[in-house]
Amino acid sequence: MAIDPPGRKIDRAIGAALKDLRQQRGLSARGLAETSGISAAMVSRIENGLVSPSIGTLEALAAALEVPIVSLFRDARTDHTDFTLVRAGEGLTSTRLAEGHRHEYVNLATHMRKDLQFIARRVTLTRAGGQPPRYVGHGVVFIEVIEGEAVYCYGKTRLNLGAGDTLSIDAELNHGFEEVLSDRFVFLSVQAERP
Repeated sequence: MAIDPPGRKIDRAIGAALKDLRQQRGLSARGLAETSGISAAMVSRIENGLVSPSIGTLEALAAALEVPIVSLFRDARTDHTDFTLVRAGEGLTSTRLAEGHRHEYVNLATHMRKDLQFIARRVTLTRAGGQPPRYVGHGVVFIEVIEGEAVYCYGKTRLNLGAGDTLSIDAELNHGFEEVLSDRFVFLSVQAERP
């Protein structure tokens, strides 16, 4: 069995993504060539994984297809990947203590890649748990309320949240729960950011 030379695997992955994106848009190789300024012969060679296109060539093709350049790398795979399965009622339970405040949370998922990391938690706040902390961070935060009512502050904006409500925010502005209105408040929190 022949071994691919270094880079050939990625060349084929780029070619497959390029061909798929071109066909999704109903373009012929010649039509893509005219739009991108790359010759039809070169488009064909890239799609067949026969050449390693330059970044400039990929940029021109991505612009012609109106996609980010990273879309051309979507079929490039690593030799490994991770997944986390947490069964109902399971997860790593922790308690957070912070200046007169205490709350419980269950880590449901943590995933770290070189370009992205995220963590998902089910958090339980109680009215008697003290003043919840405020946060400033990076990335984005998504919250879905499972049970109860509370007031969430995002900068100077106060938001009343109840069961079934969802909220997504940019984590770089001061944010956090200001007041728990019910005896118990349970929510799912997902935070994603670049490492």
